[in-house]
Amino acid sequence: MWIGIDDTDSRRGGCTTYLAGVLLSKVQKLGLDLIGYPRLVRLNPNVPWKTRGNGAVSFQIGFGGGTPIKIGWMKGNDVWSYPLMNNQIDDSALVDRFIDRIKKILLNEIKSFAELSEDNTNPGLVMVSDQFDESWYWQAVHRIIQKDEIVSLLTRKDAWFREFKNGRGIIGATGSIAWTGKHDNTFELISYRKKKRWGSSRSIDENSVIKIDETSSLTFDNYDYVNHHVNIMPHSPCPVLFGIRGDKAEELASCMNDIQCESFDEWLIFASNQGTDDHLVVSSITDLESFQSVIIEGVVSKKPVTIAGGHVIFSISDEASSVDCAAYEPTKQFRNVVRGLDVGDVVKVFGGVRKEPFTVNVEKLEIKSCAMVYEKVENPVCPVCGKHMKSKGHGQGFVCKKCKTTAKKGKMKRKNRIVQKGIYEVPVCARRHLSKPLLRSERQKG
Repeated sequence: MWIGIDDTDSRRGGCTTYLAGVLLSKVQKLGLDLIGYPRLVRLNPNVPWKTRGNGAVSFQIGFGGGTPIKIGWMKGNDVWSYPLMNNQIDDSALVDRFIDRIKKILLNEIKSFAELSEDNTNPGLVMVSDQFDESWYWQAVHRIIQKDEIVSLLTRKDAWFREFKNGRGIIGATGSIAWTGKHDNTFELISYRKKKRWGSSRSIDENSVIKIDETSSLTFDNYDYVNHHVNIMPHSPCPVLFGIRGDKAEELASCMNDIQCESFDEWLIFASNQGTDDHLVVSSITDLESFQSVIIEGVVSKKPVTIAGGHVIFSISDEASSVDCAAYEPTKQFRNVVRGLDVGDVVKVFGGVRKEPFTVNVEKLEIKSCAMVYEKVENPVCPVCGKHMKSKGHGQGFVCKKCKTTAKKGKMKRKNRIVQKGIYEVPVCARRHLSKPLLRSERQKG
């Protein structure tokens, strides 16, 4: 049986992953097993009504066998993950009793933990026997799905689902169940604070985070060395103390033990699509649509300018169209790379399409070639008088004040460029959950 949950949190608190831990500990007390890892699946990061990271949770339960893996939860309520057994239960009455009890647990815990009083919190709950086709995951991460599309799918698949308030959470719950991660996946270990500390300032030793980042070869995005930012620690009033992401689940528990921080009660390891670039699709500039995440290629057609707020805007064009691209202030020193662009540079831009103003919010930038840019170093010398000419105005050429001889340009030299060919990414502190760090890309190539 697959269970998916989404949209139980808000900007003021709550956490769907924490709710998953509560549910799993109670489901296992029924005698059922967690099959494989629970999954934290990030969906379309451009959805305008998302609370924080637009993450949905799902997990598979049943009867497992073989060697279990401990993946979290303390206080005598340990959660274990098992491989799925091949045998099936033929007693339909027993199965029905299990399902009824699971439904009651799910409904009771969502009512207890979901931030239902918040306007933008609209939980959804889905339970189904067979995993949905993965195409539904790709749609949920690439575009905005309408709720009636999901209701139609769930009805066809004979799924049990519940909507709270406007019920928009059934979209993410379904997309999370549909994710397989066979093409690429990562893991995240999330630790949860003691309830009495929820909403207060977190206590995590910065040096211990730097140490695990330096010594654990398969984790990523732990610490921003340029901006001195502890990236594993959230800044919302949610129950999460820290989250460590990496390519191997086994390494995360060891890292957790090396973090010096306030004491905590529970933790879970999730399989995830974070750090995979699953949200990006190749597009032409003409075909761009709001709320997509895209990879587009073109030639810089307008030099970067810095506008109010410190945001840097430039334009790229292809054979048919052009679009503004933006490196916003939170991307910090990445904006210096963008400021180094010049007209004629060939670039590939990775980012989300903003509706208003219609721009591509740059996450990564590949400079494929740098144009030869020249700058004037001296006004031209009049060939008749031997005197330096005077400018007639920007772009209007030069004139000799004595004999009126004209010239189009002065003495030029090739400008030294501050940027070079290569791929550049925003700093860790500004990185989206789904963006694949260049470090991961290099590891996979190796």
